[in-house]
Amino acid sequence: MKKIQAMILFLGCTVMGSSCKKFLDINTDPNNPLSVKEAQILPQVIVTTSTTVTGGTTANIIAYWMQQLSLNQPYPSLESYTITPVDVDNTWNYYLYPNIFQNLTIMINQATQAHHYGYAAIGKTLYAYNLAIASDLWGNVIYSQGFKIPEIMQPAYDKQEAVYGTIQQMLDSALYFMDQPVSKVKPEQEDYIYGGDMDQWKKFAWTLKARYYLRLTKAPGHTAAAQADKALEALKKGFGSNSDNALVAYPGGGAAENPWYMNTGDASGGVVMGQSFIDSLVSRKDPRLSVLATIGNKGNYAGRRVGDVPAPDPDSFSLVNNFYAGKSASLYLATYAEALFIKAEATLIKQGAAAASPVYLDAIAAHMNMLGIAANAQQTYRNARPALTTENALNQIITEKYVANFLSPETYNDWRRTGFPVLKPYQDEIVKAIPRRWPYPANELLTNPQPDQKVSVNDRLWWDGN
Repeated sequence: MKKIQAMILFLGCTVMGSSCKKFLDINTDPNNPLSVKEAQILPQVIVTTSTTVTGGTTANIIAYWMQQLSLNQPYPSLESYTITPVDVDNTWNYYLYPNIFQNLTIMINQATQAHHYGYAAIGKTLYAYNLAIASDLWGNVIYSQGFKIPEIMQPAYDKQEAVYGTIQQMLDSALYFMDQPVSKVKPEQEDYIYGGDMDQWKKFAWTLKARYYLRLTKAPGHTAAAQADKALEALKKGFGSNSDNALVAYPGGGAAENPWYMNTGDASGGVVMGQSFIDSLVSRKDPRLSVLATIGNKGNYAGRRVGDVPAPDPDSFSLVNNFYAGKSASLYLATYAEALFIKAEATLIKQGAAAASPVYLDAIAAHMNMLGIAANAQQTYRNARPALTTENALNQIITEKYVANFLSPETYNDWRRTGFPVLKPYQDEIVKAIPRRWPYPANELLTNPQPDQKVSVNDRLWWDGN
């Protein structure tokens, strides 16, 4: 099942680019790595994906910018959009490219040659998932010329349009491998997401395809109607209940705590809930508030407003509660609720607000069921939602999706694509708006200069047509 059955592997222990004695020693040529079993590669890729990408710096910065979290520190800070090439170095140069993409390249190639199709299928799904994260942060990124040292020492960047084509092709290939005969060597407990269950991986892959189809509703050369059709078709084979959710469950002991426990704990430097997020939940009398946030020491739910000076009493602010930030909390890569919100938006595009309304309400219910909200409280909240109209439907759908995707990088993608939820950005003499992308990493600027790197954080991505 979707639980880590053993200790989380130490993240520094990777097949490539590490000094982990289990895999490399001083007599090993780093350009010719040892053959490592797929079962040794997969768990560390999953942990890197969940702990340091989906739940790491990537999501932390996005949670500040999307005002779900706030940093009770003096400005300038990451919350006030002061992001530099050095700030993003680790995400690109350590986590995504060597620890995930290079390890997955090794695993996929090895598994394909050995006919270990389950590992190839999972590898391609995880590669597509992380490649989308990279492209959604930077736009044009390295793919087709990557990992060809020494033939190519300064790989060119693939255009984002091509990357999105690659993502869909990779998921199609993953689905192909999932339908191949099961080999004796197959993923089992080292698969911390689904325990080797290919039927579940199929649902995850189809749900991701729908996610990435809908991303392109405003991309040049694409129409919202066509992308909605593709998303709706993919969702027919995607998640059907909360039991399908793609998650990593953390044991909570030793070095195996949920990353948000570390991101928002006492050593985080003052991470609290954002005011606009808390106020929106309070104003709607949302029963999820008590599950998402704690009560401050003044006896109420309170968030910090972006731009305020640091509060001398940070305990007056609400913190992230245990469902998402407890030691043994699960971290979600994709959920049934998200799938339903995708369906609601796609239905809105194709059939209008009236047809989207029941799907939208089911999406809210799916998230509340995931959180364990009582049925009567759910019904009261759903009954209080304004009827969807042509004018308000997209706002309502994406704003509710923003709550259901709490702490997910998907909130940033939806905000850029649709303009919802409506956020009031931090502003000063220099900063006027929330950045539309990340700067390219310092190490890339130094060692692999490319014309793509001339963009600013305020330049839009290819698909960002809002």
